[in-house]
Amino acid sequence: MDKYIYDESNGLWYELQGEYYIPCLELPTEKEERYIGVWGQRLLRYLREYQRVTYTNLLTSGKLNDYLADIDRQAQERFEQLVEDMKQARGIME
Repeated sequence: MDKYIYDESNGLWYELQGEYYIPCLELPTEKEERYIGVWGQRLLRYLREYQRVTYTNLLTSGKLNDYLADIDRQAQERFEQLVEDMKQARGIME
């Protein structure tokens, strides 16, 4: 039996360990931690409960934290814009 084999259907290499072939997987390189606020935490809870496939795909690809941080930033910017629009509509200058 070969020590390493390549599976074209999924693009993974496998290494022979005893009698079994184990996939050769690498963790993505660590990036700086990005802050995830309240909106990102709410999205994370939603993904875990209702969108498990999306959650698992983002988690295993190493893109979950970046995705949550981007959504959190966008939601916070939109929230601040809505508050500003409401202040202008009501004539509040503070």
